[in-house]
Amino acid sequence: MKKDPSPVRQVVCPHCGGPSIYAPSNAFRPFCSERCKKTDLGAWASEDFRLPADTPPDDALYGDPKLH
Repeated sequence: MKKDPSPVRQVVCPHCGGPSIYAPSNAFRPFCSERCKKTDLGAWASEDFRLPADTPPDDALYGDPKLH
């Protein structure tokens, strides 16, 4: 008996939240469209996605204060 091809997997588009086909046939996966992919790339390029950084004051020593 021949096995059925794997079912098409649908995921949530990381940009717009809409449905997106996660398969080789979708060149923009995990995004649903070229527009969502480019918008997300633009956000990364303009540094809209950043990790918060707690920088010490200029006069503070760097590193773990327990080691000083």
